[in-house]
Amino acid sequence: MYAFRKWLVVATASMISLGAPSARADDKAPAAEPSVVTTDQVQQQDENDPFEGSNRFFFGVNQVLDEALARPAAVVYKAVLPEFARDGVRNLLNNLNSPVIFANDLMQGEGDRAGTTMVRFGINSTVGIGGLIDVAGDLGYPYHDEDFGQTLAVWGVNDGPYFYFFIMGPSSARDLTGFIVDRGLDPLTYVGWGNDYQWVPITRAVVNVLDLRSRNIETLDEIERTSVDYYASIRSLYRQSRADAIRNGKPSTDLPNFDSGGGVTTAPLN
Repeated sequence: MYAFRKWLVVATASMISLGAPSARADDKAPAAEPSVVTTDQVQQQDENDPFEGSNRFFFGVNQVLDEALARPAAVVYKAVLPEFARDGVRNLLNNLNSPVIFANDLMQGEGDRAGTTMVRFGINSTVGIGGLIDVAGDLGYPYHDEDFGQTLAVWGVNDGPYFYFFIMGPSSARDLTGFIVDRGLDPLTYVGWGNDYQWVPITRAVVNVLDLRSRNIETLDEIERTSVDYYASIRSLYRQSRADAIRNGKPSTDLPNFDSGGGVTTAPLN
């Protein structure tokens, strides 16, 4: 995900297309709970998906790539690496995302959560061997994720039209803008890796996607198997999962058990 600098151009357009601000999202007392549509229900046309034709095209392309590359690679990754090793990889990726989470905690006025993020980063970067071991979690400082898309929602910005991008997957005008801003908040964006280390950010992005895909093999298989319209189901579930994230993890009912792994700005949906 961190290599998609090309979306800077798209993000500019997305900022223009953002809707007027809605009421401030409050995780303690949300104004209205989103309605839940389960995957075995027929999904009706979504009025907030004005680019559905092109979105469905890219969804189909990504499905082909997923079946040919991503899912098989995720199956092998899960089979070869034991669970503790995969958890170590995820812990490391989460730790690398701590500066972005910390910045968004502060911008959302979540001082306690910002303090937890800072303590986690300090403990796990040292005692936790660079973040491979979640020592802070065992000490009572649980992991949480934040991104600028969530921050915009807390500030009262509507999600805007739904997008489905090649490789990148589902998003919205708000979340796409958040994705670009988060890259700017990430200190590693400004590291000059040079010719000898250009593989580092690429590897980080690839491993992040691979790990997330491996954690949701069965869940996505089941959604695809039971969906009348797989595209519409993914669109609905993406929005529900983002609404849960904005409420700081207070889930709506009937939402499938997606494992985001943490440290990502979008749900692990195809």
